[in-house]
Amino acid sequence: MAGYDFNAPRLFVDRPLHEGARIALDRGQANYLLNVLRLKNGESVLIFNGQDGEWRAEVSVEGRKSADLVCAVRARSQTERPDLIYAFAPLKHARLDYMVQKAVEMGAGILQPVITQRTQSTRVNLERMRSNVIEAAEQCGILTIPEVREEESLAPFLKSLAQDRVIVFCDEDAPVSNPVQALAELGNNPAGVAVIVGPEGGFTDQERALVAAHERCVRVSLGPRILRADTAAVAALAIVQSVLGDWK
Repeated sequence: MAGYDFNAPRLFVDRPLHEGARIALDRGQANYLLNVLRLKNGESVLIFNGQDGEWRAEVSVEGRKSADLVCAVRARSQTERPDLIYAFAPLKHARLDYMVQKAVEMGAGILQPVITQRTQSTRVNLERMRSNVIEAAEQCGILTIPEVREEESLAPFLKSLAQDRVIVFCDEDAPVSNPVQALAELGNNPAGVAVIVGPEGGFTDQERALVAAHERCVRVSLGPRILRADTAAVAALAIVQSVLGDWK
């Protein structure tokens, strides 16, 4: 992302974007721009909606507490959503927030909560997850908003995956201790990737066998130390992106 304007404020707006489009801001967004950032009439921000690319827009102040944005020029063209599913056993509150944000930063295209036998929390606040997704995208220059899917049990989730999709199964009992070596054997450009990380109690033997039975499952170890589930998200996605993804 060389040359990207990291100093410009950046905002997600759920409206169509095109030259001259006028975007009415909600109270929270207007308060953020006018009272937190103290932007004045005519100053610019970057806005995106996950579909129409990124636009530079000018602030049009409509009073002390309200403002609109007017699209001026497209700054970046829209990118496609990465074909990378991050499937995870839900965590509680702040740790789930952290994990979701980091998964977005690391390039996940779909966030899939998966319920396992040892999952700590089976109730997932999807709206809170989406809010964290948008916040991470705003802060990190991401154009495509990852899809947040409803929680699903492990077996039906695995059944829904295409047979040619690679499953990167984070398994402490993986036969190859070097995860880079294990993934490199797949070659280039696999037909989509799903990364699966289990709960802190680990998968049961039955669940492990179920995942490993997938036609293109690759079991990988994340090193000699036991990682918390939110840390494992960053480690696993970094390895996948460096070997199979857009870090190459």
